Amino acid sequence: MKAICFNFEIHQPFRLKRYRFFDIGNDHYYYDDFADDDIVTRIAHQSYIPAAETLLRMIEENKGQFKVSFSISGVAIEQLQQYVPEFIDLLKKLAATRCVEFVVQPYAHSLASLTDPDEFRQQMEVASAQIKDLFGLKASVARNTEFIYDDDIAPQLAAMGFKGVLTEGAKHILGWKSPDYIYTAATAPKLRLLLRNAKLSEDIAVRFSDSSWNEFPLTADKYMDWIASTPEEEQIVNLFMNLETFGDHQPAGTGIFQFLEALPRFAAEKGVSFVTPSEAIAKIKPVGELSVVHPISGADEARDTSAWLGNELQDEAFRKLYSVAERVRLCDDRRLKQDWWYLQAADHFYFMSTKSKADGAAHSMFSPYETPFQAFTNYMNVLADFIVRVEEQYPLSIENEELNALLTTIRNQATEIETLNKELGSMRKNIEQYNVEHKLREPEEEAEPKAARKPRAKKAEAKEEKAVEAPKCKPGRKPRAKKTEE
Repeated sequence: MKAICFNFEIHQPFRLKRYRFFDIGNDHYYYDDFADDDIVTRIAHQSYIPAAETLLRMIEENKGQFKVSFSISGVAIEQLQQYVPEFIDLLKKLAATRCVEFVVQPYAHSLASLTDPDEFRQQMEVASAQIKDLFGLKASVARNTEFIYDDDIAPQLAAMGFKGVLTEGAKHILGWKSPDYIYTAATAPKLRLLLRNAKLSEDIAVRFSDSSWNEFPLTADKYMDWIASTPEEEQIVNLFMNLETFGDHQPAGTGIFQFLEALPRFAAEKGVSFVTPSEAIAKIKPVGELSVVHPISGADEARDTSAWLGNELQDEAFRKLYSVAERVRLCDDRRLKQDWWYLQAADHFYFMSTKSKADGAAHSMFSPYETPFQAFTNYMNVLADFIVRVEEQYPLSIENEELNALLTTIRNQATEIETLNKELGSMRKNIEQYNVEHKLREPEEEAEPKAARKPRAKKAEAKEEKAVEAPKCKPGRKPRAKKTEE
């Protein structure tokens, strides 16, 4: 039986305000709160909220047969909690249906997986804990930022305990193979790969309202026919897209919500079911392994990482940012660490791209800057101030070798402290056990001396018996109570 696996991404970066060279060292707040509030609130009300309400209604009407998954960045959750908390409540209702799965992505929607394994692991762990705390669900499937994946990332995800990962069904990787199967990672055989069917996903996300498209208009009936007509042995069709597709990229007036709501009815007629990523991994056997030597992504026609690291501007900003990674992790300044995450968002590097529409890119459509150079200059001014603050904690004059030696010392001390704590705990248990045994022996030690005092105890009993006898008194007068009775 053929199945559809829906995954909707939600991400919003903390946008930077216009930060001038003269602000460096004087202004440590980098964000455009007005823009964040305006954009997040607008998108939530015209896209996120109506889409979530539609999905909740679809799940209820189809009695649990319709299932979807979400991937939400931690920085997006922070903004939604601040500006549109009612949407978080809707997500909690969706989670309570048990027909919705939450897929983990790096907390900051960062590119850390390409350069810093420790940072990547930490962000995935924090994002997993956030999902557990908010929605009460344990995540077992990952989706890296913008579907970035290669053979080096697979073992890291497997070591974190993930069973599967969502990534792009890039043609230059698949060759003659189809994305409509489950594969295993070449470098981590237990990790399953779910590949996006780019054509069918973009038929909805990109081409739905394009009147020049030869398949326009797209109806739910026609769309389900396409899926049902794929080869019978191809059991899974992965449709991954931004939730903004519904109501923002494709406005409500195009009929996108009605299209979405009609899908389950026509799917049932065609014998097509819906599954979550973890269900797909559990039910469908992989057909073979897939090796990805160079990183792939879901961006632009190239399907590589050039959307974020494709020119000298991006490379310089990226190198400069991660040059202070170890120092930031060492410090205890909460605000500094928060800025560290916010500045890692892939969006900042995306805005610096010099690709054009001829390269299959649409970077300028989403950028708040007039040019990539303006984006670079603004970001580097912010980064300069941020690095000054990091240097106050751990001076940059400390060479990497010296810093690594310091880190090694700290880790060794942590290990030694842990060992000593274990020994201390063991000693405490021994002392407690000794005290318990000692108290049990005390009655036995006292038993013999008490036996030796038995005759004296009998005399005391005799005196007590005499005391109990009522004393003689004159008629009409009540006997006075003995002091011993008191």
